[in-house]
Amino acid sequence: MRLIRNARVRRGSARPAVRGPRRLFGSRRSLRPPRPLALVLTVLLLLAGGAACAARDGSLPGTGDGDDMAGLGRLKGQARGPVQQPQAPAAPAAPAAPKLKQTPEQRLAAAQRWGLDQAPLEAPPPPKEKPRLSTPEWADQGDGLIPAPARVPTDRKIAFLTIDDGAAKDREFLEMVRDLQVPLSAFLTDESAAEDYGYFRDLHALGVSIQNHTLHHPQMNHISEDEQYTEICGQQDILEREIGARPTLFRPPYGDFDADTLAVAEECGARAAPLWNEEAFADRMDFRHDDQQFHPGDIILTHFNGPKAWGGTMCDMLRTVLRKVTEQGYALARLEDYA
Repeated sequence: MRLIRNARVRRGSARPAVRGPRRLFGSRRSLRPPRPLALVLTVLLLLAGGAACAARDGSLPGTGDGDDMAGLGRLKGQARGPVQQPQAPAAPAAPAAPKLKQTPEQRLAAAQRWGLDQAPLEAPPPPKEKPRLSTPEWADQGDGLIPAPARVPTDRKIAFLTIDDGAAKDREFLEMVRDLQVPLSAFLTDESAAEDYGYFRDLHALGVSIQNHTLHHPQMNHISEDEQYTEICGQQDILEREIGARPTLFRPPYGDFDADTLAVAEECGARAAPLWNEEAFADRMDFRHDDQQFHPGDIILTHFNGPKAWGGTMCDMLRTVLRKVTEQGYALARLEDYA
């Protein structure tokens, strides 16, 4: 921009004096007409100069590298307007990674590479119609609101792994999810995930859905309805821009919410607000059920954490979950296929 400004002639300033001999061709000081040979040479030089200009990079719209093209086509003497910087386009939605069918031997070999004695069980195909979700009695906020389920109604021995926040961005975890073809859902908080949304785009490219967990992780029933709207709809917009898909599920931080939370979440585009019945850590699982067992359709909560919070890694957490569900005869399924 400095070069552009310095090249302009200020309005009202005198033109600089022309130094050196004046042109003779076509000027009043030329008393004789130009010779035919000189005229031919002049025409040839003009044609050659025009061809060179046309061939120069950037001289025609769409042929250059895009640098400094804003002034093309403006009238002589017209002031150059400010260059409008195009806004970054929304990230394209990454398609779900195609899952190559593995043989039992291949699945076992992959599991053993990641420290598992058994290959994870495969979930059955999802139902053609999604089941009707409901909110457990202990979380009910009244009629006419979107459901906040802690489990999906089904008799299949399946459970759903969901991961919150986004602080730890473990690249090895991506490899484990890919190699073992683990279905899961991520609920992101902007203040935790914003440092590297590219990591979550990579996760999304593996077939993992990216869902909403607010901008700043507040306790929703302690803030106003307008503040709840900002937290939920604001994160909807960010995730749509960063990931390329607008979330359809919203998880309230800490599992705390009120009727306003669910009404606002629906207004922002959510169709359910999943809770959970189990929570997974790097070295253990906590169960809501007294029998310390999975029940069909249970939703599992965990977080994008690492050694500082857990004393273990994301891969340690996933090993813990896979061992537990497999030992009890369960398979992990994709929550969005049911909710």
